[in-house]
Amino acid sequence: MKVKEKLEQLGLQIPEAPKPLASYVPALKVGDLVYTAGQIPMQSGSLKYKGKVGESVTLEDAIEAAKICAVNCISAVKSVIDDLDSIERIVKVTVFVASATGFYDQPKVANGASDLLVEIFGEHGKHVRSAVGVNELPIDAPVEIEMVVKVS
Repeated sequence: MKVKEKLEQLGLQIPEAPKPLASYVPALKVGDLVYTAGQIPMQSGSLKYKGKVGESVTLEDAIEAAKICAVNCISAVKSVIDDLDSIERIVKVTVFVASATGFYDQPKVANGASDLLVEIFGEHGKHVRSAVGVNELPIDAPVEIEMVVKVS
């Protein structure tokens, strides 16, 4: 099944790549790898969720935020390759979670993105991953994700 068809089946649309918040590019293709900049849960130009997970952001909302970040990463990849069907493998996903003191479920937050990538890309969506708790993220985002993707 084509990626576009799978996205439609899941009710997802890949938006235009979010504009950078500072001096960087959303994605960079080097050889057969695409590296994305960190993507936060921006939708339609605004931050969908705000705050620390385990404080003002629930685990459930953080999981949804991670899904939005993953979609934004795919969008960033698409900005440098055009055709999502040229994605051969999601190689690495790094998930940063703005965590309240005592919040230790970063892997559960990261599963929001990981599970979605497998839904979209099947076996090619399985990847290595890091889930890291941090004190603060840009513009008070609860989650930020970056990816490395292999393309043909």
